[in-house]
Amino acid sequence: MYKILLIEDERSMRLGLMHGLKAAGYNVVATDKGTKGIELAAQQYFDLVVTDVRLPDTDGLEVLRRVKNFSPDTGIVIITAFAEVKNAVAAIKDGAYDYLAKPFDQEELQMIIARFLRQRELECENSRLKEELQQCRFSEKIIAETPVMEALFEKISAVARTDSAVLIQGESGTGKELVVNAIHELSARRDKPLVKINCAAIPEALLESELFGHEKGAFTGALQRRMGKFEAAHGGTFFLDEIGDMPLALQAKLLRVIENLSFERLGSNESVKVDVRTIYATAKNLEQEKDAHRFRADLYYRLNVLPITLPPLRQRRDDIPLLVRHFSEKIAKKNGTAQVTVSPAAMRVLMSHEFPGNVRELKHAIEMAATFCKGNIIEPYDLPEAMARAAETEGKKCGLEAGPGALDTLPLPEKIKTMEKELIAQALEEMGGVKKDVAKRLGVSRGTLWRKLKEHDFPCADDISDD
Repeated sequence: MYKILLIEDERSMRLGLMHGLKAAGYNVVATDKGTKGIELAAQQYFDLVVTDVRLPDTDGLEVLRRVKNFSPDTGIVIITAFAEVKNAVAAIKDGAYDYLAKPFDQEELQMIIARFLRQRELECENSRLKEELQQCRFSEKIIAETPVMEALFEKISAVARTDSAVLIQGESGTGKELVVNAIHELSARRDKPLVKINCAAIPEALLESELFGHEKGAFTGALQRRMGKFEAAHGGTFFLDEIGDMPLALQAKLLRVIENLSFERLGSNESVKVDVRTIYATAKNLEQEKDAHRFRADLYYRLNVLPITLPPLRQRRDDIPLLVRHFSEKIAKKNGTAQVTVSPAAMRVLMSHEFPGNVRELKHAIEMAATFCKGNIIEPYDLPEAMARAAETEGKKCGLEAGPGALDTLPLPEKIKTMEKELIAQALEEMGGVKKDVAKRLGVSRGTLWRKLKEHDFPCADDISDD
């Protein structure tokens, strides 16, 4: 039961408001003094304080400021017979939820109170979902901290509170299934089944049976009644992956099912009612598929209620080091080996790679490199061939050889010279070419830096910025 503190010095008004609020189901404590009200609010928690502005010992604005100081979550509603704009502005500025001028209807006050409590409930629920989402991100391995992904997490939190259809679009390897898991775990259906089906992985002739089930004898090989995925997901969430690959003929039946939440098993005329929340995912652009008449327009508009688009990894490159660290920790734990680290040169290669396979490609690259690298340090030549070629090109730009074991085959003086050049190149990149910062980063004087740039034939030796 919500608890309300009423501070009103006019006896008839106080008794009338107290009676009305108690009749509405609230636990009401009333007083005619502002100082007493402040004392009560300091001793016990109130969801809301309703206070008059003009009180015999203080004023409502002082009550507002004092209560908000030690109980910022408590809502304050100011009432007064003197409807002065400056009081209203001061009250709202100091944190009042609303402002009422006498005379007013009890219903008006109760509507304000109900609106405040509902708003606070939503804020608490949103906070809970955000906290659960934060936990879910790491339990489900949605690893990210870039702004574009933070915005995505906010969207996941929002759609999880609804029962509407969700359409997730994104390139292969962006983590669409992880988003599905997060939505389900944050929803009210979390304790019910999460059933998944890949529309592209099942032959067209079998897909209808997989979705809706069949009766015994419905077709050759149907030896017994079989429950379909829709029925298995009753009460929970049904995820249809690669929905863009569903045959057109079956799309029409799917549309009827999701509109009516009922269907017939193959070989039966009996209607089966289900209560499911549906989520769809595809690597295809469904709007383009619709325009090309490869996907039904009516189904597209039915699915595209709450769209979520996952950004490719190349659009959130700042997450790459975080993902690399996560994958290396996971690989070390799985194999019982020491955790590998990535050299600055290899990290530059990863940061510049386009990653057409997105996070999945990065994961496999780190897994392969961790297996073959020497000394638990991943170098550019430990990475997959496509990335190694990019590393070799980058190395030639700096006058380095990036092939396997290149440094190991060099005499000591050449090895030192090569490593020195790479360190200078790295410092130039990190410091944006600012000479004084590069010298400080390397721990040498600017004169020494200039000689080394000349010695190693850096094209920026003469024009590097002094600023």
